[in-house]
Amino acid sequence: MVNRKTRILVVDDEEAMREVLEMRLEGWGFEVRSACDGHQAQELARSYCPDIIISDVIMPELSGLDLLRALKSDGLDCPVVLVTAQGSIDLAVEAMKQGAQDFVTKPLDYAKLRAILQAAENDRELKRRSQRLLAQLDQGGFGDFVGTSKVMREMYTLIQSLSSTDAPVIITGESGTGKELAARTIHRMSKRSSGPFIAVNAAAIPENLIESEILGHEKGSFTGAIGTRAGCFELANRGTLFMDEIAEMPMGLQPKLLRVIEDRRVRRVGGAHEFSVDVRVIAATNKDPRNAVDDGRLREDLYYRLNVFTIVLPTLRERKGDIPLLAQHFIREFNQKHGTHVEGLREEALELLKAYSWPGNVRELRNVMERAVILARGDWIESNHLPVYVLTPNTGAGARIVLPANVTAAEAEKELILRTLERAGNNKAEAARQLGLDVKTIRNKLKFYGVE
Repeated sequence: MVNRKTRILVVDDEEAMREVLEMRLEGWGFEVRSACDGHQAQELARSYCPDIIISDVIMPELSGLDLLRALKSDGLDCPVVLVTAQGSIDLAVEAMKQGAQDFVTKPLDYAKLRAILQAAENDRELKRRSQRLLAQLDQGGFGDFVGTSKVMREMYTLIQSLSSTDAPVIITGESGTGKELAARTIHRMSKRSSGPFIAVNAAAIPENLIESEILGHEKGSFTGAIGTRAGCFELANRGTLFMDEIAEMPMGLQPKLLRVIEDRRVRRVGGAHEFSVDVRVIAATNKDPRNAVDDGRLREDLYYRLNVFTIVLPTLRERKGDIPLLAQHFIREFNQKHGTHVEGLREEALELLKAYSWPGNVRELRNVMERAVILARGDWIESNHLPVYVLTPNTGAGARIVLPANVTAAEAEKELILRTLERAGNNKAEAARQLGLDVKTIRNKLKFYGVE
């Protein structure tokens, strides 16, 4: 579709003023129509569908403010610039309250008027972009995934293929790339979709409780076992069990997990009998599982049993072309959540999002967009609505951390961990990945520092 000229409707009861404005606006490249009073303007607005209206304030019968209210009642959503020879702060405030784009006084400052119209044109282009992105979102993506980049389309094809099988899968990718989302998509597209989807994070469960969490326990099997409890395998029977951070699972439990996967039989902690389970296992890790095997954190036999198929989720850095679509998706989500009416991103803000390195990936982008939607309080997200680390080019992954002079090794370690954690959006798994440490080490350090 070829872009047409911006349409402007000029409303003024003085013929000479209308003619001067028409000539000036057409010289600037606009398409112009004019009306001699508010009633004619209201009729013309319905048929002409202007992009911008420039209206005198003081007119017989229907004033500029009355016209503004009438246009709003008719559902016409376009910027209105009000003009008057009687400059009044009170009138200006009232006009802006009624929804005027801007307010100028006669004699006209044409440089200012042109700047106002340019800003309105920019808003029009931004609205077009937002509408295109919303239309693209409404066409639907792949499950709950948002993105049309080449790496994402390749991943969609692989997920679709895996959904028709019952084989175990390992999903790898940095924190925040959507590993659980991928697992849920596989489950929803599989023949097990009517069954349960149970997710468990091996790094989030205390080591003394994880066996009970996975296998279940009988009443009285250990201190605090006041009743019988089903484990994750039982809960996921005839469905899918998603085991996140599999490389963080205690080595002592891994042989038991392997046996359950191979035999499809479970014995609860403290139980005397085994029973059958029908579960598809999808595992995930934010580390290279082969390295976890080499480091002795993941049993090789368990790795090979789980690694029938592997999905590697792309980082946001690898799919920056998806950022505008993802940002619009989150704007719509948080408008609904917070009752806001943000249209989209200013160009400068969008360019900053594209330039940032996103160490926390899509999860970090989602958090940034929620903050921006809340702060915007208007139609557009501006650069100043973004966090300072997004505004500063040298922040993000790879940014330098400057330590004070005469710092001890322990103090330097604490500073490094806390700064990295802050940069990772308080995501312990991502901070651990950036520092090359285990999540448990990060947790223990934070506990020692007295940091929640």
